[in-house]
Amino acid sequence: MKQKTQDGRMRDLALSSMLLAIGLILPFFTGQIPQIGSMLLPMHLPVFLCGMICGWQYGGIVGLILPLLRYAAFGMPPAATAGAMAFELAAYGSIAGFLYRRFRCQNVAAIYCSLLAAMLSGRIVWGVASMLILGAAGEAFTMQMFLAGALFRAVPGILLQLVVVPGLMVALREQA
Repeated sequence: MKQKTQDGRMRDLALSSMLLAIGLILPFFTGQIPQIGSMLLPMHLPVFLCGMICGWQYGGIVGLILPLLRYAAFGMPPAATAGAMAFELAAYGSIAGFLYRRFRCQNVAAIYCSLLAAMLSGRIVWGVASMLILGAAGEAFTMQMFLAGALFRAVPGILLQLVVVPGLMVALREQA
């Protein structure tokens, strides 16, 4: 595997920081109407992009930090949700970045394959983390709660991710 230069690492660190900041701010634009804001999953977008642009390590770290930092700074999402989301978003960034770099041809098909695999895996990670966190608090996490949170309420955000992430990745590749 090719070693990154010092300049490449600094670039990835700067981009990761910028995407982390975007992840902190983006929910303010969608959160004015809570029912819609939580359905659009605004924190997920910069994490997927970070993993694919900067690499799986950066994507995983940004994904892990983002919901916890947002909770600490703004009190949202709630603590239990932020904890489960930290694992979910870490999986998104890591898996999307890892798979995207493994494709020989980093084309639109590679973007979609990486994105879909990360989305599926991250939702499973979210379910397991939610089950463990709520279980530790003496609450149940049912299959209905999983399906509602991971799929039914998330459809608008999933569709947004499937349009925005590949579109931005293609635009960025054309600029390079």
